[in-house]
Amino acid sequence: QVQLVESGGGLVQPGGSLRLSCSASGITIAHYNMGWFRQAPGKQRELVATISSNSTNYGDSVKGRFTISRDNAKNTVYLQMNSLKPEDTAVYLCNAHHSLFSWFDYWGQGNQVTVSS
Repeated sequence: QVQLVESGGGLVQPGGSLRLSCSASGITIAHYNMGWFRQAPGKQRELVATISSNSTNYGDSVKGRFTISRDNAKNTVYLQMNSLKPEDTAVYLCNAHHSLFSWFDYWGQGNQVTVSS
């Protein structure tokens, strides 16, 4: 059974930082492109960042503030979020998308991040 478990969210003041983790079980993330997406109430799901074996990609709204990384040995992907803004408030979801077989696509349950003073 595949599980992606996000952690590290919470309440932070504007300008603060958080690091999200996504720990995978049941798959080997080295075979997957990993990503973070977010969804705020009443809004569509939005790409935050993705990471393959050799490249990263970021949504325009987080470029220069967020950094995605992966530790294949720990089967974990991270999202370092700096200079957080109230508009970053959302549920953040981890995604694993197989690099060759696109039908292998998995999502975590989500982790709430709230940026507020």
